[in-house]
Amino acid sequence: MNELIPGLYAKVEKEVTAADTALMLGSGDVEVYGTPAVVALCELAAVHAVAPALGPNETTVGSRIDIEHLAPTVVGRTVTGYARVESVDGRRIAFSVEASDPAGVIARGTHVRVRVDRDMFMANAWDR
Repeated sequence: MNELIPGLYAKVEKEVTAADTALMLGSGDVEVYGTPAVVALCELAAVHAVAPALGPNETTVGSRIDIEHLAPTVVGRTVTGYARVESVDGRRIAFSVEASDPAGVIARGTHVRVRVDRDMFMANAWDR
């Protein structure tokens, strides 16, 4: 297990499919990479950035995301999501996030995740 510190970084890649489009996700009526898919890609990068620093029963859960979707990406292109830990305040982890395709940056923003015990989190979810 590594230390959870600013500077931890990860990137993830995926090919855009029809299932990732705004039309299929219900967030619009065009066949380009949908904003909900951009958000999921950036969250996945954040998960990967901190995973090596977590204990065996720890995980992180998203609590806030602010994304500016800047450019469209068509089906078949590869998109890359990036996340970098900017600060750690107790259980709260703040990230800068970005997504790009071969033409350049398509989205950028900030994301906050909270470090939790997996079992306690799920127990609390069922008790709600």
